[in-house]
Amino acid sequence: MSEERARAALEASGLEHAITRHGRVSSLAEAAAARGVEPRDIVKTLVVRRGEDDFLFVLVPGDREISWPLLRAELGVNRLSMPDAEVAREVTGYERGTITPFGATTAWPVVADATLTGDPERRISLGAGAHGVAATVPAEAALEHLGALIAPVTAPLDP
Repeated sequence: MSEERARAALEASGLEHAITRHGRVSSLAEAAAARGVEPRDIVKTLVVRRGEDDFLFVLVPGDREISWPLLRAELGVNRLSMPDAEVAREVTGYERGTITPFGATTAWPVVADATLTGDPERRISLGAGAHGVAATVPAEAALEHLGALIAPVTAPLDP
C-alpha cells in the first residue's frame, strides 16, 4: 500500500523517474550498485521533529550526515530531534528505510542539503515506500517539485 502511494505521487508529479527493486543491501556501496548510481546519489529521507506535531523531511546524500548545528541555525531553532520509528511511520505513512516525501500522508516541509544541487544532469535515488524499492529522479527537478529549502545542512560522514 505504501509503495503504491509513493508511485502514484511520483506519477502525478510529472517527474521523469525510474523504479528500482532490489533485495536487502548491507552497505551504501551495495545500495548504489543495485540502483545504478554513485553512493553520494543515494539520498536518505530523514524525518526531523521541530516541535509538537511539527516535522520536516531532510534530504541527506548517502555519503553525508545531518550537521545538527547547521540544521538548527538554518531553521532558527534551538532544538530538533529524530522521532522514534513508530512516530515517523505515523507522521509519514512510511516505515523507516522506505520514507520518501513523495506520497507521504502529510506534505511536511523539505530541506535538501546544498550538495544535492549544481549539476543539472544529476540523478538521485530515494526510498519509494517499501524496503528494496527506490525511485531515481532528476535531482534539481525533484527538489523544485518538492519546494525544498536548499541549504548546507550536512557534513561528510566520519571515515
